[in-house]
Amino acid sequence: MDGLILSPSDFVGLLNQTLEIAYPLVEIEGELSNFRVSKNRWVYFDLQDELASVKFFGTVYMLPGPLEDGMMVRAVGAPRLHPRFGFSVNVQSITPAGQGSIKKAADLLAAKLEAEGLFDPSRKRPLPAVPRTIGLVTASNSAAYADFIKILGERWGGVEIHLADVYVQGAQAPAQIVRAIERFNELSSLVDVLVITRGGGSADDLAAFSDERVVRAVAASRIPTLVAVGHEVDTSLTELAADLRASTPTNAAQLAVPNRSEVIAGLRVARKSIRELTLLQFENNLRQTQSNREYLTSQVNLLFKDKLNLIDSQSKLIAVFDPRSALKRGYAIISRAGKNISSVKGLKTGDILDVRLSDGKIGAKVQ
Repeated sequence: MDGLILSPSDFVGLLNQTLEIAYPLVEIEGELSNFRVSKNRWVYFDLQDELASVKFFGTVYMLPGPLEDGMMVRAVGAPRLHPRFGFSVNVQSITPAGQGSIKKAADLLAAKLEAEGLFDPSRKRPLPAVPRTIGLVTASNSAAYADFIKILGERWGGVEIHLADVYVQGAQAPAQIVRAIERFNELSSLVDVLVITRGGGSADDLAAFSDERVVRAVAASRIPTLVAVGHEVDTSLTELAADLRASTPTNAAQLAVPNRSEVIAGLRVARKSIRELTLLQFENNLRQTQSNREYLTSQVNLLFKDKLNLIDSQSKLIAVFDPRSALKRGYAIISRAGKNISSVKGLKTGDILDVRLSDGKIGAKVQ
């Protein structure tokens, strides 16, 4: 049979060119088998059904989390023929597919991350009471975005919103969400709160928020995180790693900022309470001051009276011991040469004495 004869290398190159044009990317869903990781970097696995099996090759950075044989997964990649290792699909993304596989993948990843402490309550940080800036990671055309912005504006005005418009489902969603979180954390001036949200959906729709890359990015964020994914009954692993979880996008807005009307009402009550407490304190101080004044006055009067009594007693005592009092009663003070005489001993006939009486002095001579 006549035809083009190719070398193996030419055949590989020609086939790959054809694949690049005809099938630049393919999306294949099947049962995972022969899954293995080599050197903590390279990933090899097959996707199979009842009739066929396709080989895949990629890196661990494409993995959404732990995977096990038997799970249903969906892989997106480029089909290629390797010169030495044969045909395979070079993986660009891989996600669990089907309710059972998604839950199993999430359970495996949850156990792994919980063992690492990523969900530990002690890691949770409080959100600022009144943020001035919010980084919002969501789809700009989504109901979640509209609900969040609407409720935020109704509750509290003046908050600056920085939006990272990302896919919130599908193969591209995890990488876009991770990059948005990283960009916010790389800013020189950080936003006060990072809000990551989307509305409800199936388990497949919400799978991006249980992707290991997204969970780790949220856990590593320098900015306090608030995550609201799906409805109240939905709980993603990203929410468990966040500093605060909201049940819905609307609830996220309610948790992000206070209610302006409630704050104003609270301030009015506080102002009234402060005014009443101030008046009460003033009246108490006035009564205390009056009581203190009366007490001090009574104490001063009592002290003054005690001093007067003391002075009177001392005056009487002084009067008792005053020599002039004795002189008035008929006694006299006799002295010789300026020295008082208290005995006849030592006196001689002819001595001149001074005699002091109550109303004067007289002279006397000893005989």
